[in-house]
Amino acid sequence: MSRRRRSVMSDELKNELAKDLGFYETVQQEGWGGIKAMDAGNMVKRAIQLAEQAAARKS
Repeated sequence: MSRRRRSVMSDELKNELAKDLGFYETVQQEGWGGIKAMDAGNMVKRAIQLAEQAAARKS
């Protein structure tokens, strides 16, 4: 029973973060499964930072 996970981040946001963090070429060549766990973690951290900054601006 495989269950697909629904992505929380848009593909556009993921691609922008990968470009900013320097592993977009790997994503292009190997897909998202080709990135290192550390890179995925850094991508999530950066997305959280951006969300917090956006929330602070709205306050």
